[in-house]
Order: sequence, then C-alpha cells, then structure tokens
Amino acid sequence: MHDCAVAARAEPAVGTGLAIQEVSRLLGIPAPTMRAWELRYGVPDAPRSPGGHRRYSAHAVNQIRLMRDEIARGRQAAEAARVVRALMAQKGRSRALVDAMLAASEEMEPRTVRAVLDRAAEELGLPAAVDEVLMPGMRQVGLWWESGRCDIAQEHLTSEAARGWLSKLLAFAPPPRRGDPVVLACGPRDLHTLGLEAMAALLAYDGWSSRVLGARTPAATLVTAVQATSAAAAVVVSHVSVGRRPAIEAIRSVEQIGTPVFFAGNAFMFPRARQGVPGTYLGESLAEAAAVVGRALRAATAISPHPGRRSRPGRSRPR
Repeated sequence: MHDCAVAARAEPAVGTGLAIQEVSRLLGIPAPTMRAWELRYGVPDAPRSPGGHRRYSAHAVNQIRLMRDEIARGRQAAEAARVVRALMAQKGRSRALVDAMLAASEEMEPRTVRAVLDRAAEELGLPAAVDEVLMPGMRQVGLWWESGRCDIAQEHLTSEAARGWLSKLLAFAPPPRRGDPVVLACGPRDLHTLGLEAMAALLAYDGWSSRVLGARTPAATLVTAVQATSAAAAVVVSHVSVGRRPAIEAIRSVEQIGTPVFFAGNAFMFPRARQGVPGTYLGESLAEAAAVVGRALRAATAISPHPGRRSRPGRSRPR
C-alpha cells in the first residue's frame, strides 16, 4: 500500500455508466485496447446504451482496472483475463465478508474492519480469512485509492486496522512449538509489509515463531538477523520488478550461509523471473506459502540428528 500522502484524484461519477473515453482517461488505457479485451477475452462485461454505445458500470471499471494491473504484473492478456474472471466470480461467505470489510473502510470504522476479520477467521478459518477476505479487501482499497474513490486517509486507516488485527492474532497465538524462528523480510527496494505480517500470523498458528524485519531490508541486515537468531529459514518477498535483482542478491546471501531460503512476490511470478534463483518459490497464496514453509521445516526437523531440533544450517536444507 502507499505510504505517502497524495492528493485524491477525482473520479467521474459512474451513475448509469461511463463512456469508453471517460474510462480511458480515468485508467490510462487506450479505448482500442479496452475494445480488444472485451472482444477477445470477454473482459469487461459492458452493456450497451440504447444508441449502441458501451456504458461502463463501476463493476466493469473495476474489471478493466484489475486487467490492467495483472498485465502490468507481467501476465499475458489471456491469463490476466482468466485471473480477473476468477476474482470477480468470488461468491458466498467470503465475498460477503469482503463487502462488509469494504463498507467498514468507507465508513472509516477501524473497529468494524477488525470485527469483520475476526468473523472471517471464525467462520472460514485463518488461512481462508487471509487469502479470501483480508488480501482481496486490501487490494480493493488500494484500487480505490489509485482511482481517487478514496483518499489516503481511508487507505491508511484500513491498512492500520488490518495490521492491528494481525498484531492481535500474534499476541494471542499459542507459544511456538517448533524451535528456531523464521525470518521474514522485504527485498531491499520493497515497501509493502502486510503480506509478511499475515504470513507471520499463519506461521504462528502452525507452531512457528518468526521475526518480521519489514520494508527495504538490505542483504547484509538480513544475513545478520538470520545468524543472530539461528533462524530455521528466511523468506524474502519482492513485488516490484526493479527490486528483483537486489532481492535475488539477498536470497543468495542467505543461501550462502547454509540457511533454507524461500521467496515470493510479483517480481517472481513467472518462471523466467525465477530462473537461477536459489531457494524455494512460494507461489501467490499466503496460506499455501506458510504451509510450504511449515512442511519443509518439519521435514528438516524430522531428519535432524537431535530430536526436537532442526539440523544446523548447511547440513539439511529443504528444497
């Protein structure tokens, strides 16, 4: 999420629907590109006016915005369309909880945001609450901020409410049962820490302690933290393409001292971006990422020469 105050940008009122040129100006996408997406991939679903002109509802504008962002992350247009359709098709209890979280965000009610997340964890379980409610809700708030639908105050308030909820989860988590901690860090050029904080909560409820180093963690700082804590593993996350190379340097630095290393984030989404990167890629789901780390470390512990303890770095490394 964005960390600096920026004046909100005006978004046209959608009403009965925006014309294609208005959407083009709003999102910075050429009108011919939007027409091509609709014809080739069925995104967005834009009804026509009585005169035969496309009219874009708020829902359709959101589809286009998601399509643009998925392509910017490196997906091919056909794959981006598949992802957008899956996101927009979210239904059932998780969809209702996302909507409730967004309503609380719009009302600037952090207590209600946290209450909705509590309800999500109770009804869906913590892994699904993170993957299906927390992260989609925060992504939508980020899109609202980008388009000017909400200002930076709402974005910050919702982000802090989410962080407060995660902090409470960690505070009340059961004591760790599984030895040395997992160090979690952003790449040296990455700012977004909410996913790391969510992974820390997921690991905690699987019995692992963690240390969240936060944004823009230099490689040397990461190595120092790993060595100082005798970490069981390290996780490095990078979302920005310009941050991939320094993130890889951080990953290699950990790998060179013999500690298992995992990595994730948009910068590594596609196979070609992961070529030659040491360690284990964790995918896009935070719940599955935490599960992968947990399975790998349990396997390492199981073959440790000291029962109840993991193998020392360099002797056994999950792949």
